[in-house]
Amino acid sequence: MKALKRLYLGFMLLFMYAPIAILIIYSFNASKSRAVWSGFTLNWYIALFNDPDIAKALYNTLTIALFSSVIATVIGTTAAVGIDAMRGYKKSVIMGITNIPVVSPDIVTGVSLMILYIAIFKLLPGLKLGYGTLLLSHAAFNTSYIILSVLPKLRQMDKNLYEAALDLGAPPATGFFKVILPEIMPGIITGALLAFTMSLDDFVVSFFTTGSGVNNLSILIFSMARRGINPTINALSTLMFIAVLILLYVINKTDTSKRNNEKYDLEVDR
Repeated sequence: MKALKRLYLGFMLLFMYAPIAILIIYSFNASKSRAVWSGFTLNWYIALFNDPDIAKALYNTLTIALFSSVIATVIGTTAAVGIDAMRGYKKSVIMGITNIPVVSPDIVTGVSLMILYIAIFKLLPGLKLGYGTLLLSHAAFNTSYIILSVLPKLRQMDKNLYEAALDLGAPPATGFFKVILPEIMPGIITGALLAFTMSLDDFVVSFFTTGSGVNNLSILIFSMARRGINPTINALSTLMFIAVLILLYVINKTDTSKRNNEKYDLEVDR
């Protein structure tokens, strides 16, 4: 039975990571064909850094992911604190609204936001779809993920800590930044990383809310796929995969060090 479980696990890992391994291998293929190996080359990586369209799309992707995750983190954390303080049916209603962007199809979110922007642009003719609408859209659907990541940490927190800080003379803002914020910081970091990842991965919402001349990587890859994917995309995907691995390693290393420090502090207290 144990051997069968290991075989099943190995098959699943192979199924998930074999395509990535093939993509990495063919990013060094001298031929444009994905069916023929013509020798090792770094030309596609050189072409990647010399392609202005890919560079612009990568810049848009990273900046939108970064700025939208920051905006969503600030709004989502504030909203989570407010929702946690609610009681009764109001909290249930707000939580239902919060879950809508998470459970609804991306195409519904994308089309809804596009219609909203068009309606606003009729009142303000000088505005148009572009980088700004793309940024706002990503921040909008990422906010729910931040709220859902922060709320469990707020529920785990001892509410008496904040009240004790107020009793000792701390202003509400100081109590929040000195007591509540450190307690919920793991949830904030998790939500921010999730929001950043969701923004990098998004295509449908971006497709409906961007304007002419403003592309992210997902839209650029989609447009290239209709006429054949350039091998430079393999090189770009390889670099992004390596960057994600490095990021995960750093996060796990930091988390391990934090757990070890907490364990050491508990042993010292005993």
